Amino acid sequence: MAIATTNPATGEVLKTFEALTPEQIEYKLQLASSAFQSHRRTSFAERAQMMMKAADILENEKNECARLMTLEMGKTLRSAVAEASKCAAGCRFYAENAERFLADEVIETGAKRSFIRYLPLGPVLAIMPWNFPFWQVFRFVAPALMAGNVGLLKHASNVPQCALKIEDIIRRAGFPEGVIQTLLIGSGPVDGILNDPRVAAATLTGSEQAGIQVGVSAAKRIKKVVLELGGSDPFIVMPSADLEAAVATAVEARIQNNGQSCIAAKRFIVADSIADDFEKKFVSRMQGLQIGDPFDEKTQLGPLANAEAVMSLDADVQKSVSAGARLLTGGHPLNRVGNYYAPTVLADIPKDSPAYKEEFFGPVASIFRVKSVDDAIRIANDSRFGLGASAWTNDPGETERFVNDLEAGMVFLNKMVASDPRIPFGGVKHSGHGRELSVQGIREFVNIKTVWLQ
Repeated sequence: MAIATTNPATGEVLKTFEALTPEQIEYKLQLASSAFQSHRRTSFAERAQMMMKAADILENEKNECARLMTLEMGKTLRSAVAEASKCAAGCRFYAENAERFLADEVIETGAKRSFIRYLPLGPVLAIMPWNFPFWQVFRFVAPALMAGNVGLLKHASNVPQCALKIEDIIRRAGFPEGVIQTLLIGSGPVDGILNDPRVAAATLTGSEQAGIQVGVSAAKRIKKVVLELGGSDPFIVMPSADLEAAVATAVEARIQNNGQSCIAAKRFIVADSIADDFEKKFVSRMQGLQIGDPFDEKTQLGPLANAEAVMSLDADVQKSVSAGARLLTGGHPLNRVGNYYAPTVLADIPKDSPAYKEEFFGPVASIFRVKSVDDAIRIANDSRFGLGASAWTNDPGETERFVNDLEAGMVFLNKMVASDPRIPFGGVKHSGHGRELSVQGIREFVNIKTVWLQ
């Protein structure tokens, strides 16, 4: 894929970039290694001051940052502004809490003194996706830099201006040159960078295949890696739920980020006794969405990131319908300029269809009917993914079942799944391993060093 800004709403190529040469990559690796040796010795107070400054820049320039996000990957401007503000909040969270999260922990052993100390690892390669081009990066950058690490950012090739803007924000916040560097490269050089002894670890958010490749590469070099590989999140609605709230949230959960979110609800598992009402209300809301220019404040659903995404999504929808899925609305690309796909709802999903087993990255929802909480949990867990799950019930017994039995890294009750700096983010099964955010996130890329003084 070319390193370029292509407006998803128009298909127009606005700006192209040359990939780094091997010599330029080597220079950046040297700079990262050098920057780590100095940055690791800074105090938490010094790091926090710079991180707070980064938060201020993000907040002050949120409209500019949002415009870049919308221009490069098509999210609505309103959601892009919110993303920039969320990045600022994430920076402030770690500026305020990193020292406490990484403070020495005294262990009572009978020794004169014994404790755990958390120390940085070194340069970390961050391979980031296009769908949340600022938030995905800052939820790595904020904890990594506050822990004393430095970062090498290999961003998606369709959001190069976002990547460069992030590096610029970090530099203007006062972090020295080399603490965060953008690598304008394709996927080809990644294995060589992972092989470099100056790179201590890696984190990737992306497809299963990309995660497998990076996971294998890191394992060969015995390097730590955190993987977040997407999901096909269930959204369960039981008879005791507030149906109106559940339907309204279900639509929001499906179309967030134009349907291109790892934690977007994708499989709607509804109790049979309320399924007719849910289906009718859900389809009506999907049909009523305002589709259009993502820069227009009235737009609720913008374009997909690229033309290939539209073709791939439509192919899976057609295969599912051919296999026997019932099409309730949509099911086709929109006949207009740009990468637009009609809001789509499928029901009666055959088990051998893509709608049952694949992650649909776009505004396509699959509805399943169940007769019991046992059926709901069985279908929810009948997936190779296990990122998030949302369950709607006011029955305490069902609540406990969902918390304990849903195979997911995150379970939200009567709320859509969301990321928040205060809580760990990550999944199980093919959704990856490791955690981002919260105290668990900042401890992923540190040496948990045991110290014993006799």
